[in-house]
Amino acid sequence: MNNEQHDPSTDEESHGNEATTIHEARLWQDDGWTARVIKNEDDDGWAVAMIKDGEREPALVGPWTMGRDKKNPKPLDASAFQTLVKTASEVLRRHEQQLHAMLHKSITVSTASASITVMLDIVPDEDDPYATLSAEDESGERLAEARVAPNFKLTRASAEAWIESGYSRPR
Repeated sequence: MNNEQHDPSTDEESHGNEATTIHEARLWQDDGWTARVIKNEDDDGWAVAMIKDGEREPALVGPWTMGRDKKNPKPLDASAFQTLVKTASEVLRRHEQQLHAMLHKSITVSTASASITVMLDIVPDEDDPYATLSAEDESGERLAEARVAPNFKLTRASAEAWIESGYSRPR
């Protein structure tokens, strides 16, 4: 294990710098991530926070193992760091998938002549949120597009009604 000296006053400057590598007992910074062992405010134990470079908030905060003296935390090591990176990355991936699922919906409707996929893409803009309703045929050709309210409910019934109306703007 590398026991480089670390000046805490440089944390702010080095936090977003991917080239910085620190391997200390309570602070590891490597591979685009920072693991910081912190005192658990809720009890006498310790926690570890995993922060992706460039982010302000931790992607993961979890309990950390006590050392043999039952007072201080177990030191970080390469194996623990890699496990934490894998876990934190998976948390971020699930969050991104959930956000994508909330903002992008689609329903395929079979008509007498074709299958049409109706999609709703929500743009969560702070000042002017909106959504785009669009329809594509089986080959991916865009048949229609309309701007709708961000709270528009895409259901099979609303998709069928939009198709049957000749793609007139939904209310």
